[in-house]
Amino acid sequence: MACTMFAAIDVGSYEVNLKIYELSTRKGIRVVNHVRHRMELGKETYVTGKIGTQMVDELCRVFIDFQRIMKEFGVEDYRACATSAVRETKNRIVLLDRIYLRTGIRLETLSNSEQRFLGYKAIAFNAERFQEIIEKGTAIVDVGGGSIQISLFDKDNMVTTQNIRLGTLRLRERLSDVAERTIRYAGVIEELLNNEMRTYKKLYLKDRRIRYLLLVGSYIQYINRYIHKDSDAFQITKEEFITFYDEFIQKGQLVMASELGISNENISLMLPTMVIYKRLLEETGAENVVILGMDLGDGLAYDFAERKKLLRPKHNFENDIVEAARNIARRYHTNRNHTQTMEKIALTLFDKTKSVHGLGKRERLLLQISVLLHDCGKYINMAQSSACSYNIIMATEIIGLSH
Repeated sequence: MACTMFAAIDVGSYEVNLKIYELSTRKGIRVVNHVRHRMELGKETYVTGKIGTQMVDELCRVFIDFQRIMKEFGVEDYRACATSAVRETKNRIVLLDRIYLRTGIRLETLSNSEQRFLGYKAIAFNAERFQEIIEKGTAIVDVGGGSIQISLFDKDNMVTTQNIRLGTLRLRERLSDVAERTIRYAGVIEELLNNEMRTYKKLYLKDRRIRYLLLVGSYIQYINRYIHKDSDAFQITKEEFITFYDEFIQKGQLVMASELGISNENISLMLPTMVIYKRLLEETGAENVVILGMDLGDGLAYDFAERKKLLRPKHNFENDIVEAARNIARRYHTNRNHTQTMEKIALTLFDKTKSVHGLGKRERLLLQISVLLHDCGKYINMAQSSACSYNIIMATEIIGLSH
């Protein structure tokens, strides 16, 4: 069967990526080419709230170069997506318009939940033993330049997902003045992280045992190769990481960057990344770190292949959305019997009248979520429960649903 050439452009906080994939029903997803361009868009967004003209000009030049590469590889379709660096900028609409007019590439800004859901899809499809691992108490952690996303799984279902706005680049920029005036830079980063991490633990990890920490990010792959040398192992024990961390602090960033094979332009993000990994291990109590080499580009390719019916899903993602909604309902002490009855009636009515309304699976899912969460506002105010339910739902992130 013929292959489809697909390109994914990922505009991140400190790097712009182009990945070209070969997609087919028989061979699945195969990466043909991967091009990276280092540029810290997030540095301007997180400090000034705007992306300047120089950065926009550079991004346009990169996109024009990407177009040339895509043409050489015979790319039939593409998707270009930006994350927090563009999402949080005040001049986003003007920026996207200028990029399209100058390059012809439509850059799409993903919400946080869309971004994480795409990454999660790629993990579920590619990671070996994914189904087995998430049955035993697992946290999937995506450490990005702008934020940290922690998604908890237990007994094959997603329990909750939370976003902590303390990514590596954001931390570095926030502490840029302090870094030059202290010899305890790692300690200062820990202090900044401690409040968020301890609050998260108190709210979501109180009665939960986490055995596996699935880490998404490029730095953890360097660490894995350093620890295991020539081995193909994709797992690090807590003890192995702590030993590595102590060695990292003792030798310093410059020496360790050379030994890990990390380029000079990425050195400044190493220490914040290491401290984040260490604090995650300490607060979750995880025994093992599983290394994941996935990125947003892989998620975009998987999503495209799934929509074109080139791949069959290995995991029920809709069930995760429903289970996340059930956990939110439990958190706000909704009446379980009432909700179950309402859910059964609403879904039966939807199914029986399908020939009349003509709505699909997505609308059925939205109806189910609405029923599960319609009463959660009573936790705040029983007299104005509808308004309170609305505010809770709008303020709560449900991965794959909140946009």
